[in-house]
Amino acid sequence: MKAIEIRGAGGPEVLHLVDWPRPQPGPENVIIRVVSASVNRPDIQQRRGLYPAPPDANPLPGLDVSGIVEEVGAEVTCVAIGDAVCALTNGGGYAEFCAVPAVQCMPIPSGCTFVEAAALPEAFFTAWNNVMWGGRLAQSEALLVQGGTSGVGMAAIQMARLLRNAIVYATAGTEEKRQICVDIGAEAAFDYRGDWDKEILELTENEGVDVILDAQAGPNTQRQLDLLKYDGRLIFIASHQGEMAEVNIRNIVRRRLSLSGSTIRPRPPAYKGLIAKALVKEVWPLIEAGKITNRIHAVMPFQDVRDAHGVLDRNEQIGKVVLAVDADLAQTTPHRNGGNS
Repeated sequence: MKAIEIRGAGGPEVLHLVDWPRPQPGPENVIIRVVSASVNRPDIQQRRGLYPAPPDANPLPGLDVSGIVEEVGAEVTCVAIGDAVCALTNGGGYAEFCAVPAVQCMPIPSGCTFVEAAALPEAFFTAWNNVMWGGRLAQSEALLVQGGTSGVGMAAIQMARLLRNAIVYATAGTEEKRQICVDIGAEAAFDYRGDWDKEILELTENEGVDVILDAQAGPNTQRQLDLLKYDGRLIFIASHQGEMAEVNIRNIVRRRLSLSGSTIRPRPPAYKGLIAKALVKEVWPLIEAGKITNRIHAVMPFQDVRDAHGVLDRNEQIGKVVLAVDADLAQTTPHRNGGNS
């Protein structure tokens, strides 16, 4: 099969289209014939040498795909050959075929194309794991999403608003991006280079927010802690602005604040399967009803993967960049049995 291999650490030039052994299904896995694969920030970090794959993971990049189930393992009962699915992978999504634990597969929401479905798993798994579970967002609480037009950011804003009736604030780098945050449910959006903490405190009459979802860390950490209410939760999913931060521990203790970090990739399939079930039950109906927007920034041919990574390197994207692995099927809408319309 054709696949994208990372040769060394560096810019998009280290990505190479190569011949690669086709995977074989383990007893609890399926083989997906990949139609579309999403490009995510962890792929960029892996290419740069900053996010190595776990020892038992596929070394190829690509964390979510959509496609048609081609083979099933001997113990698989929840997915059948011919099913149209999207899935969170353990790596290996940038390929014509990908092995995935069956429990990490989800039916493609009705009305979604393969391209739209490929943009769902990584973003919504991450947002659910960190906002709903890790952040324990409760009804009518206030949430700040740093980077509101990333795939994870857009998923978090919409799920928090629709499932928890939360008051959501967001940050973004341009006026266009900030308006999109508001359009999909944020109460207000702010320039992440500005005084977003002071502006939120002013809007909330100095109360602040209950939960913050952040991928930056570094010098922003204390500012975020100061913005939290008593019993507030700061959830890190990355540390793009720096791995180290100086914080006021006494303030954390006095105000009962919680800091936590999370990554899904090393978690076992059973854990990811629980998230998949929650998404299909709680979020998929909202997507099918048109209440959750799944924004696609660009669809690029599989062989143009370097250009796709360049978009994320320059932080140009609003929503997701998706690779059309099978260009003939990528923009079609599958039936639940795997056929296309």
